[in-house]
Amino acid sequence: MKEEICEREVTCVQKAPPQGIGGWLRRVGRGLKRSYQLHLIALVPMIMIIVFAYVPMGGIILAWKKYIATKGIYGSPWVGWENFENMFNLPMFWPAFWNTFKIAVLKILFGFPFPIIVALLLNEVRCLAFKKSVQTIIYLPYFLSWAVLGGIMLDIFSANGAVNSLLNAVGLPSVKWLENGTSFVSMLIMTDVWKNFGYNTIVFLAALTGVDKNLYEAAEVDGANRWKQTIHITLPAILPMIILMGVLNLGSILNAGFEQIFIMINNLVREDSEIIDTLVYDITFGSRQYGIATALGLFKSVISGAFIVTGWFLAHKFSDYRVF
Repeated sequence: MKEEICEREVTCVQKAPPQGIGGWLRRVGRGLKRSYQLHLIALVPMIMIIVFAYVPMGGIILAWKKYIATKGIYGSPWVGWENFENMFNLPMFWPAFWNTFKIAVLKILFGFPFPIIVALLLNEVRCLAFKKSVQTIIYLPYFLSWAVLGGIMLDIFSANGAVNSLLNAVGLPSVKWLENGTSFVSMLIMTDVWKNFGYNTIVFLAALTGVDKNLYEAAEVDGANRWKQTIHITLPAILPMIILMGVLNLGSILNAGFEQIFIMINNLVREDSEIIDTLVYDITFGSRQYGIATALGLFKSVISGAFIVTGWFLAHKFSDYRVF
């Protein structure tokens, strides 16, 4: 009798989980039952994303239509690929595309290593009060919008602003930051790095907290100084996070910063700083060519989506990061 009971228990244990759609639904139901509180918390953000991000995607069909206000989006006539042909023939399309790529890449090249360096320097600080004060100061600009910072930067970099006054004080000539295209792009890069590096610094500082302190003690016993400890212990320990943040930046390769450029741009530097997003804005609200503007936005979204998928693939390959 005992042997039969044992056989039944072994059979129950070895029984394969239910397959098919029914088994999947049961597994999903058990998962929801265990963590329904978390799903309820995420319900409001999910509804907002659906309403404000996915529902408006129905307007993408404007890229293949000639919009007539009296007929609406779905009643307007189809024009096929005409909007895309007109988009590629725009005089500012290719300059805007190149400017977008150039500014975004420069922001990544200068903005990515800077927070790593700052995080490594702060990690060496032993005065906790000073360390937290610096973290707060460099993190503060991240919470300010470009609507506020843009006006401040225009005043600082004006002809008689603080930057040129400082240059003159040390015997250097003034720079026409807001009138010369190259100088204007340099200002965009510097101000963007200044605004955002504090957030990325916090990310790398969090990664540094996971480094085993025993490794530093062993390195000190072997005679390694702080520089060698950084090279051989600290950097290898946070290398997965560095790779992850680097490859995820590929998704923003065509996001050159609409708010920043829209607030700071002027006609003197438009040729060197006009990007796809500002061009879409001008076409939409300037010439009212909604079909071409939609085609241009869709073109950018498709390329950005390809970069995001590539970034996810590289993140999984080099740092075992999974989105799903």
